[in-house]
Amino acid sequence: MLLSAEYVLPITSDPIENGAVLVRGNKIEDVGPTATLHLRYPDEEVRDFGQAALLPGFVNVHTHLEYTAMRGIVHDVPYATWLMSVNEKVARMTPADLLDSSILGGLEALSSGITCLADISPTGIPLQALEQLGLRGVVYREVLAMDRKRVDYAMNHAIEDIEKWRSKYAGSRISVGIAPAALYVCHPSVFGKISEYAGSRIPVALHVAGSREEYSFIRDGKSAFAVDVLKDKRGFVEIPPWLPTGATPVNYALNWGAFDADNVLAVHAVHVDDDDINSLNRYNVAIAHCPRCNAMLGMGMAPVQEYIRRGMRVGLGSDSPAATDSTDMLIEMRTSMYLQRSFNTRSYTKAKSLLEMATIGSARALRMEDTIGSLDIGKQADIIAIDLTTSHQVPTPDPMAAVVNTCSSREVMMTMVGGDILYEQNHWHVGANVAQSIAHVIEMKGKLRE
Repeated sequence: MLLSAEYVLPITSDPIENGAVLVRGNKIEDVGPTATLHLRYPDEEVRDFGQAALLPGFVNVHTHLEYTAMRGIVHDVPYATWLMSVNEKVARMTPADLLDSSILGGLEALSSGITCLADISPTGIPLQALEQLGLRGVVYREVLAMDRKRVDYAMNHAIEDIEKWRSKYAGSRISVGIAPAALYVCHPSVFGKISEYAGSRIPVALHVAGSREEYSFIRDGKSAFAVDVLKDKRGFVEIPPWLPTGATPVNYALNWGAFDADNVLAVHAVHVDDDDINSLNRYNVAIAHCPRCNAMLGMGMAPVQEYIRRGMRVGLGSDSPAATDSTDMLIEMRTSMYLQRSFNTRSYTKAKSLLEMATIGSARALRMEDTIGSLDIGKQADIIAIDLTTSHQVPTPDPMAAVVNTCSSREVMMTMVGGDILYEQNHWHVGANVAQSIAHVIEMKGKLRE
């Protein structure tokens, strides 16, 4: 199949005006000017998207698909309040609720041009959603143990799940990782045990330095997570009360071996100092940058430009739909660009850098850049088409700027994963029962609001 459009944006090379991409099976076999590829492959079926841009699918390095049904339920509150309220409501959801919530999140991802997702889950239910939808992804099995006596049990249970999931989804588009729960709900020995188990085989993800509350709790023992504040709600800490460490969250995690595995992704990494950044860089830790969630919940802004300046791997994530209300990487890119331009006036952030971050940058963060993230010959055919006819930049002198500055998920015309068209013009070509899942989520949201 020959896909053609006014622009092809390979990301790792210059845009091609009036370009085309040859897809055979699940891979990209050729990229170049449409006229040239027509001559090379005269008998190939052609799909012409017209005044549009063809580019690699977006790679979302951090999300929580199970929380999709929580969109619009908890609003206009800061991070700690939001987190406690969301956790209380999610605890009322059944496995069937979580599955349909995850399916809805995956459908939204496809319709917004996302072809690969990295999800943290205690249940593994997003694995089922990704498989039914044909999406590519990494699902990290979350490990939670506050009591030191329960750490070995929690780890053994997690390892059993991971090995079972890896066997079940071997050969699919899905891989499995492991993730400690947030620093304030984990006994610190969990971090070292996860690193020892993961080694060079299993990817690791962890939330770290995401909020002021976490920073204050880890360093000083004070915040909305402290025992004296929670009173009867002591679920976030061990008894006896937490003792302040005097360390930053990154340094605390480092001291307990959290970054010793080969493939570690730090989610947020907002509240960091120079020593923290040096440590993350020294251990080759990748960063999951989630700008819209951080802004909406008042968490702060990650020093993205500094991470990039030091040559660190930085990818873009949408985080929890319960916070952002949508999974839209185009809006995510634009939000990050605006924030970086506002707060980092010494270094002007260009649209091109955000488009790179959402594609090849995110692929590098997940160590998947050899197979996805750009339109290069031999890579997986994860390709999207974005309509530029409604762009305020028509005619378009800079297609990359047009995509980032003016487009949203409404302009996504087609999403292809591994050569399979899974979304096209408001229709999903997936294995899930779309209407049934959406109806269930609508019913579920009514109950969650009560």
